[in-house]
Amino acid sequence: MSATAMASVKEMLTDARKGGYAVPAFNIHNLETIQVVCEAAAELKSPVMIAATPSTLKYAGEDYLLAILNVAAKKYNIPIAAHLDHAEDVAYIKRLIDLGYTSVMIDASHFPFEENIAIVKEVVEYAHARHVSVEAELGRLGGQEDDIIVDEKDSFYTDPVSAVQFVERTEIDSFAVAIGTAHGMYKSEPKLDFNRLEKIAELIEIPLVLHGGSGIPDRDVQRTIASGIAKVNIATELKIPFAAAVRDYFIVNPQANDPRKYLTPGKEAMRKVVLEKIMMVGSNGKA
Repeated sequence: MSATAMASVKEMLTDARKGGYAVPAFNIHNLETIQVVCEAAAELKSPVMIAATPSTLKYAGEDYLLAILNVAAKKYNIPIAAHLDHAEDVAYIKRLIDLGYTSVMIDASHFPFEENIAIVKEVVEYAHARHVSVEAELGRLGGQEDDIIVDEKDSFYTDPVSAVQFVERTEIDSFAVAIGTAHGMYKSEPKLDFNRLEKIAELIEIPLVLHGGSGIPDRDVQRTIASGIAKVNIATELKIPFAAAVRDYFIVNPQANDPRKYLTPGKEAMRKVVLEKIMMVGSNGKA
């Protein structure tokens, strides 16, 4: 495994659950978005997870992104972790672990219960032998994440009793719950099953993860954190302002051709959202 300056995700999330806040996991795509997230987190003294999906890594290069993240982890005096998000290919996950990624999510939630457990256990055994944290999911979120599309009719909630067995048998480090959130932006305000989340939190001690954090009202996200969520994933809400600001720049400057100039407004717009989300999850000052 390559040398890494990354922080321990297990420690980050355990501290968050005990402390009643959540670690934000921001999905990034390139140098600019990594800079925005890490600079904002450093400004607010927040631990942060930098998440990348397999298609992002294919686009930017697994080694390129990891090198940038290691520079950031050494540059800023805050806990920073590189997280592989929503990966389905076990061989690919093992390769990323060997490359130096210190946190991975194996998404086998579309398989039957026993098969999901078997796949997750294989990843956990490989990861734990190399001091890498593993997140897994039981229940499926609707919407689209990377190349994974789940129709609303195919989404289902996490069963608390099954969740206990799943966590005990797989020995995962964090557990993603399906309680009514979805990937992407919501067409209407989501109705989260807080009672289900509270029941899961009563039965399971490891940190819980909320996917589909973009577009959920702050009050609802904060209620999930009070009920045991220790990591909140945010992706779409970062991409929209970045793209809008770049688009607006070209409307005013149609002849622009310098990436340094047309990407800067995107970074500034995204930075505002990152600062807001850090404050929302209460991780400011926790680094």
